[in-house]
Amino acid sequence: MIDRSTIRPVLFACGLALLGVIWLGPLPDLSRHSFSAHMTMHIALVALAAPVLAVGIGGSRRDPVRAAPRFFAPIPASMVELVIVWGWHTPVLHQAARLGGGLFALEQGTFLGSGLLLWLSAVGGTSAGQTWRAGAGVAALLFTSIHMTLLGALFALAPRPLYPHGANGLSGPSLLADQQLGGAIMLLVGGASYLIGGLWLTAHVLRGK
Repeated sequence: MIDRSTIRPVLFACGLALLGVIWLGPLPDLSRHSFSAHMTMHIALVALAAPVLAVGIGGSRRDPVRAAPRFFAPIPASMVELVIVWGWHTPVLHQAARLGGGLFALEQGTFLGSGLLLWLSAVGGTSAGQTWRAGAGVAALLFTSIHMTLLGALFALAPRPLYPHGANGLSGPSLLADQQLGGAIMLLVGGASYLIGGLWLTAHVLRGK
């Protein structure tokens, strides 16, 4: 059996490496012109980097849930992420953020922050309260999986482009196809990540660990 104290630093390092790839790679420039690239950044932050970092931190001495458990309640954390995710995908805010600058940095920071808040709320804390926290975390992650799937389906099934990325090269059918691809990324990767996390926590609850 793998010692959790050994695997945590590895996961934390992997999470930081993911952040480097997301923010220092080609995606920020591509996201100015492509909705699917912007969506890839978003999902990579909340559904890949955030859970890897949270599992790497959760239960360790760096775990903020141990110090302030009341600030890391899974259900309220899922509501915070709902507001942030849906808010930044309103056409006005999305269009403003994708042009770069301070709003883009704020968007990316709130995506990561809300993702970490939710995943740490679900997997962090001391062993004494872990069963209760994991149970609430199951509900929070499954709820998030549902609203991520719904938002992704909205983008994937919309009959027309919802965002004017075409001003930078894409137009007509290409613009709609790019939006549909972004929706599929959110629907499949985002929804699946939270669903898998919820099922994993369910297994821990059933085993009483």
